[in-house]
Amino acid sequence: MLLPETFVTLFLPIAAVLMGCCVGSFLNVVIYRLPNDLSVNEPKRSFCPTCKYDIPWYQNLPIFSWILLRGKCASCKQSIAPRYLMVEALTGVCFLAIWKTFVIDFDTLNSVLDAMEPENRTVLAMLKVMAPSVGHVLALWILFALLISATFIDFDHFIIPDSITIGGLVVGVVAATVVPGMLNETVWYRGLLMSLIGAATGYALLWLVVNLGKLAFGRIKYEFEEPAVWKVHQPKDADEPIIHVDGDDTGWTDVFYRPTDRMVIDATEVVINGEKREPGRVVVFGDRFELPDGEVLNLDDVKEVSGRCTKVVIPREAMGFGDVKFIAMIGAFLGWQAVLFTVFAASIIGAVIGVSQKLVSKEEWKRPIPFGPYLTLGAVLWVFAGPALMFWYFGLLGFGRG
Repeated sequence: MLLPETFVTLFLPIAAVLMGCCVGSFLNVVIYRLPNDLSVNEPKRSFCPTCKYDIPWYQNLPIFSWILLRGKCASCKQSIAPRYLMVEALTGVCFLAIWKTFVIDFDTLNSVLDAMEPENRTVLAMLKVMAPSVGHVLALWILFALLISATFIDFDHFIIPDSITIGGLVVGVVAATVVPGMLNETVWYRGLLMSLIGAATGYALLWLVVNLGKLAFGRIKYEFEEPAVWKVHQPKDADEPIIHVDGDDTGWTDVFYRPTDRMVIDATEVVINGEKREPGRVVVFGDRFELPDGEVLNLDDVKEVSGRCTKVVIPREAMGFGDVKFIAMIGAFLGWQAVLFTVFAASIIGAVIGVSQKLVSKEEWKRPIPFGPYLTLGAVLWVFAGPALMFWYFGLLGFGRG
């Protein structure tokens, strides 16, 4: 017979780890398919990214299958990225950490049950006592699954899909309403209100950062002593145009994010669709080209524009709006205090890691850095130690001293 203490202290934590690893296996599907515009439901079975082999269930066991197959596809023997193992293990560890931190411990559970009449001390009574903390845990499990998915997608593609951020925001509001205790509230409408305030605070804060950053750092300037090659071309009809300047290639959507964005080229040579045109200042918008002689060409009418230039000014975003929606989602789950902490912590962590990475690997400073992973780290810190870290930090600054 399974003793209540064994059930609570051993069986349930093991179940939490296994649940996390299984969820992590699904997150690998999300991380691969969402940014590639593939359905997470069809095909239902996972497949090898290289040979498209449908993986049977016995070769798709979280963690164990990757180890037993030595990180290779059973069909084509091509390597399967260690990231798949990492996501499964990370999700399992996070689920266990959340369970151990937030579910009611056995001693507290026992003391509550001891206060009951002997005939009322049933498994059902035990589950009722545990229910509020279990609800909190389930909500955090959902949040962490969203955080992990967004982090790995942002690392690979520099985007955070709306299906994660907006969908997660809705789930966060519902979770805070059903489990108001996760925001330190006791009634549902207070949980709903604090969730909405958290989401609005997060959105407003990073929206302001994005727009101020655009004003301060919203362009990259290239200047050349000798005229350099520039080109705008579309390798394939299904692909977005590519902007080429002196050996650097940039995707069209990475440059033209807003209707007001424009690229200015001081061209000594202009060739459009193979025809040489008057040199001078070429202004490029997201949907058209304005030529030195005043002619305006729609983007769809141009196959290739090229030439030489002495100066190019390219617009850029200080931060993507995916990050704005991402912090709003975090605020919906964790509240406005968590938003302030998360942004502050993410800024410090991102600055230290980003600068160190560029110095060590000698990357170009204009290369974008995904901010989503640092927001995730900030949110995780808040969940496990946020208030304590805030108390420590304010203590260092001398606040709260008599």
